[in-house]
Amino acid sequence: MKNIQFKSPLGILLFVILPLVIILAISGIRLDLTKEKRYTLSESTIKVLEGVKKPIYIEVYLEGDFPADFKQLQSETKFILENFRKVNPNVDFKFVDPIKTLIPKDTLLSRGIYPSVLDDRKSGKTSQIEIYPYAYIKNGRNKVAVPLIVEQNYTDNAELINKSIENLEYNLVSKLKIATNEDFKKVGVLINQDELSPGEFQGFMNLALENYDAGPIIPKNQVELTMADVPLLKEMSALVIAKPRKAFTDGEKVILDQYIMNGGKTLWMIDAVNAEMDTLMRSEKLMPFPIDLNLTDFFFNYGLRINPALVKDVKKFANLKFVAGEVAGNAQYSTQPWPYFPLGIAENEHPITKNINPVKFEFPTSIDTLGRKNIKTSVLFESSERTTLKQVPNYVSLEEINTVDSLGQMEKPSTPKIFAVALQGKFTSAYSSRIERNSYPNFKTSSPENKMIVIADGDVARNKVVKGKPLPLGMDILTQERFGNEQFLKNALDYLLDDSNLMELRNRNIEERLLDRYLINEERNYWQWFNLLLPLAIIALLGVLFFWLRKKKFG
Repeated sequence: MKNIQFKSPLGILLFVILPLVIILAISGIRLDLTKEKRYTLSESTIKVLEGVKKPIYIEVYLEGDFPADFKQLQSETKFILENFRKVNPNVDFKFVDPIKTLIPKDTLLSRGIYPSVLDDRKSGKTSQIEIYPYAYIKNGRNKVAVPLIVEQNYTDNAELINKSIENLEYNLVSKLKIATNEDFKKVGVLINQDELSPGEFQGFMNLALENYDAGPIIPKNQVELTMADVPLLKEMSALVIAKPRKAFTDGEKVILDQYIMNGGKTLWMIDAVNAEMDTLMRSEKLMPFPIDLNLTDFFFNYGLRINPALVKDVKKFANLKFVAGEVAGNAQYSTQPWPYFPLGIAENEHPITKNINPVKFEFPTSIDTLGRKNIKTSVLFESSERTTLKQVPNYVSLEEINTVDSLGQMEKPSTPKIFAVALQGKFTSAYSSRIERNSYPNFKTSSPENKMIVIADGDVARNKVVKGKPLPLGMDILTQERFGNEQFLKNALDYLLDDSNLMELRNRNIEERLLDRYLINEERNYWQWFNLLLPLAIIALLGVLFFWLRKKKFG
């Protein structure tokens, strides 16, 4: 038999490629050749997994008979968890069909696992099936439910699954970190400035308590923050200030300034104008007026200015449902666009806003960014190009629904206005050259690397209360729409307190490489015959070639 040359194509196949394939198969090593490295775990994920010291078990409720799109999600989830287990054998998992294994529905609900009802089309018939796209992480007493499907309205299954796959690694590893964490970071909510009531803030507290040790910060003297409150503030990793309506004193501003200079993260939700929808619905007209919180110089130091003028967006807005009349004693409702409730729609790739539902703002004002050295300013949400400003004091009337595109008194055309920004960098104290610094021992003039989020709307964190019961954050009970306020604020907290850079995983983009369905339908017959006849033609050609070679050699 003739010797096979090493440099020949057959030699390369036998002596290089085939051994390499066998080695990779035996070792379990996989080569990720995708452009976006979708099958490679990030360094942040590996760091979290290496920190898991005790066995942890994950049940994934993606087993059973469901549409092909969800089979893809199942496959991607299984692949990621297999990689988790390779990095750390303490992580184990199992796929479970909750319906087939007869797990009671009440048990699933108590775990925070809710069903999804899907249309299933087979043989021209449509039926509905119920699935539970969740993972359930168990680590001793710590148990965490992980939604595997992102919550996003008005998207088809294929797009929804693709967005869910993009977020899959982040959702799993961030929740796994929570399940293995024995020391939760503390989040303080300032209670002193006539902020939202406990019922109106219940939704935010619920989302904060999922991942953090959250609680109120109440001044010891019941009047204002003083040096006596500083030890408690130092324990807080982040401080939330939600819709203050009482002005801050200079002493309080120094304490907050030094909280930031010492590395404390802050989430500000500020109303610069007093305008309440309840008043408008009762009287059909209200007179908004500016609120002076004595924070102008404070935010100016960080390169921000919050303007006391209402933003009207006549392109991106929520609907308002109200009683328009009565027929036979029954109230008749009308749903109309309301430009004072603009929607925040993510138009950038920031990890806080990516893949979430539109965020509903209520009577927001705008933020001007002035720029500061060593501070990176990222716009999270802004209005559309069809925006006008209503200077205050000025009347706001329900009659404006009928003239959404018209300019009213003291209104003028404007450019897009910013509703929310994220700041990151080394902040400089607003009091570094002022006499107030003497009131704070060990005064610091600059901060380490720090973060801050400012939102020009205090109602973004307010949930509605109906008959004494708080509704989920972002839920409009009249229009039955669920906005993305909860996910936005949850991501905001995670961004502020993310010391593992896990939030960057939310920026992962997975390109859909799908076949053209219309072209498939048009050329279906051609490709069916092609796939049927081509193998037969190849076999016939090989048979003829073999017969000819045999005849030539032995004939």
